[in-house]
Amino acid sequence: MTTLLAVAADLIAIAVLTFGVYFPRHRRRDLVAAFLGVNIGVLAVASVLGSSTVGAGLGLGLFGVLSIIRLRSDEISQHEIAYYFAALALGLIAGLGDVMDALHLGLMALVVAALFVGDHPALFRRHRNQLIRLDVAYTDEDTLRAHLETMLGGRVTNVIVKQIDMVNDSTLVEVRHVAPASRLERAGAR
Repeated sequence: MTTLLAVAADLIAIAVLTFGVYFPRHRRRDLVAAFLGVNIGVLAVASVLGSSTVGAGLGLGLFGVLSIIRLRSDEISQHEIAYYFAALALGLIAGLGDVMDALHLGLMALVVAALFVGDHPALFRRHRNQLIRLDVAYTDEDTLRAHLETMLGGRVTNVIVKQIDMVNDSTLVEVRHVAPASRLERAGAR
């Protein structure tokens, strides 16, 4: 009965995380399959390992190996890595737990809640991160920053020059900035 409760709790948690939080915000269908597959696979393996004499050490080793293999095979963003680890963690919590008690259920809920809040669109909604190629080779950072602030219409908080091409007269920068307030935000502030 405890195993069925663990499986049910895991399926509910991964469904909420994937279909209730991740997909409505990011719309990346390929990662839905990855999150579900990894979660169910880890749940199955962790359940078998948890019921054998091998123990949690091998389960945590599996966690590390799976994450290294997957994260090195395709480029994914930092927030997608967080969802990926959450899917792994949910499977491990449900699969390796001896009992599905309030602590285990609470930890699973905490994993889902952390991503719900940390990846919420309202959190730091005006903060942006962009990779921009400019058609001028900027060698002076102050001039570059001023140009970016004018072009983006907001305050630049960080600039990382990735490449300056003096031959083709271009600059590739990663810029973090605060976008200007929208008309609705300005109207609400009055």
